[in-house]
Amino acid sequence: MRLLTPAKIGSLEIKNRVIMAPMTTRLSTHDGFVTDASIAYFCARAQGGVGLITVEMASPELEGRHRAHELGIYHDKYLPGLTRLVEGIHACGAKASIQLGHAGGHTRQDISGLPPLAPSALPHDVYEVTMQTIVPEEISVQRIQQTIQSFVDAALRVQQAGFDCLEIHGAHGYLLSQFLCPAENVRQDEYGGSINNRLRISLEIIQGIKSVLPNFPLIYRLNVDDYFPQGLQFDEGLAMARILASSGIDAIHITAGHYRSLPSAERMIPPMIYPEGTFAHFAEQVKKVVQIPVITVGRLGDPMLANQILEQGQADFIALGRTLLADPLWVNKIVQQLPIRPCIACNTCVNEMRGGQQLGCLVNPVAAHELEFAAEPLIQGERIAVVGAGPAGLSYAALMSPKNQVTVFDKNAEEGGAWRWAAEAPRFQEVKTNPSSFKHFARQLRRSAEFHGAQFKMSVDIQSQPDILQPFDRIVFATGAKYRYGLGVWVYLCLKTPLRHLAILDRIFQKTSFKNWFYTKARISLTTDWQQLVGDQQKYHIIGDANTPGKSDAAIHDAYVLALKD
Repeated sequence: MRLLTPAKIGSLEIKNRVIMAPMTTRLSTHDGFVTDASIAYFCARAQGGVGLITVEMASPELEGRHRAHELGIYHDKYLPGLTRLVEGIHACGAKASIQLGHAGGHTRQDISGLPPLAPSALPHDVYEVTMQTIVPEEISVQRIQQTIQSFVDAALRVQQAGFDCLEIHGAHGYLLSQFLCPAENVRQDEYGGSINNRLRISLEIIQGIKSVLPNFPLIYRLNVDDYFPQGLQFDEGLAMARILASSGIDAIHITAGHYRSLPSAERMIPPMIYPEGTFAHFAEQVKKVVQIPVITVGRLGDPMLANQILEQGQADFIALGRTLLADPLWVNKIVQQLPIRPCIACNTCVNEMRGGQQLGCLVNPVAAHELEFAAEPLIQGERIAVVGAGPAGLSYAALMSPKNQVTVFDKNAEEGGAWRWAAEAPRFQEVKTNPSSFKHFARQLRRSAEFHGAQFKMSVDIQSQPDILQPFDRIVFATGAKYRYGLGVWVYLCLKTPLRHLAILDRIFQKTSFKNWFYTKARISLTTDWQQLVGDQQKYHIIGDANTPGKSDAAIHDAYVLALKD
């Protein structure tokens, strides 16, 4: 399998072709220092078999910080923590990289404490917990030189901290991307206008870094299409990739999308409605015109697809972000031929992070909370009945089956539970739904539980056959809630009609008040129903919607807490 073969970026040999893509975590302190939680998060992915861990975006200048709790690298004071982080990643078997990225005009003074700087003084809508429209200062030529030197100084810190590689962030509407974007760079000097002029600051940063670190592996991340009419178009993006590839960089990381993308900025991190391998065709075109390794990214969680892209020569490396949130053991599970817990591309991770929370994952509550959960089930050697094969029940069964005898019961013929309904709604969380994402997730969790010996008994109504539960030491009810006043039938019928795709229903499903009613107020728990079925000597738990009606993330979190925390 080509995905698992070693490969090189410059002088750096990596044990496989899997790279962890940078994602902001908010696990640093308020001032940007590395924490134990940061180290545990990145080390979990290193232990999971990833070849190269790319630590999240860190700005080379204070002015370029774009979020609270952003990792710091713009001062020597951050070196001890960064060194400890690198040592942890190395000890867990992976190489370590870090992304240097400057927000430019896509930040605010209340974040960095300094006025934002950009190629041109044009309005930017900046969302960091709240949305604000700001107009940055146009950066002068003299100030550009200072920024270039800041990148060089930060690169020296990268090397001093022990990192094996670094990535320059030239994508997604941050400073270097703003210089590349015709809509955001209307300068009339040597840093605006032509392709070469818009690339100039990037090329001078590369030249500056290579002048002091000639053999240090350097990656450039480029979005080759901004996805809006006045932005960077692919023909120019391809030309820029060719120029960058001959500038001295050792690999090019091809992505697409911008904060101004249409129909929305979600195209940078494509949710479930977008096809898998969203940007692979861009990488394929770039690979035809460059002589250095090409990295591709964007919905590549299917190992067969990821390997196919490599086998067909569309790219040399695969970068994974959300996939490794959902399952940090992704690489090891491929090696061991184990079922993978898939990312459903719901974008809860990035949307909640932008809203001010630490990074997290709807289908894997342990992500970015590694220090809070045990590595193995707290209960072992028991006979456990799980009633309900929805997201909570399947999650619990998959977690417990390696160390227990687990049997899952469900009154339906197919696994998935309430997700079979959620898949039909116009939106899930903040994104448009794609039923295949939900079905694949449920199928994979069932496969994972069955791999470890769990049995599934479908089309079994426990309420009419309560004696079935008698042999079990522990019973976990994860059946979901029911709608009040018999509304369930009508909700299901509405979700199955083609009318659910009407724009007005989409707008309704985006309203917080409606979602609160739909998921919470319109439903009631089944706690009393299930308590009546439990024997005097049996231990039991009621989790998820069966206990407290709500959304899927809370239900899955319940399962993880019960398995790994209580």
